[in-house]
Amino acid sequence: MITVKTEKEKGYYKSVSVLGHAMYDDYGKDIVCSAVSSIVITTVNAILSLEKESISYMVSKKGLNIKILKQNRITNTLIRNMVGMLGELEKKYQENIKIL
Repeated sequence: MITVKTEKEKGYYKSVSVLGHAMYDDYGKDIVCSAVSSIVITTVNAILSLEKESISYMVSKKGLNIKILKQNRITNTLIRNMVGMLGELEKKYQENIKIL
């Protein structure tokens, strides 16, 4: 299962971690993992192209961790949108993705 953990402070996201594998299908054929990867990578790339210094991220075998370094409207909007889209996936694939 993919686990999405968010940390907030005063209504703003401080960090987001996306860990695990959906186990919907085999590696390379898993549509849930593919959707999560697309959502998260697109969001990270968008933030970096608009506000380079507002986030840092680390990719590992376990998943991806995003740390929000500077609060601003663009970063907050994109992170909120990302978590919302992951929430929509969670509604349809409850056995494969969980947002904490």
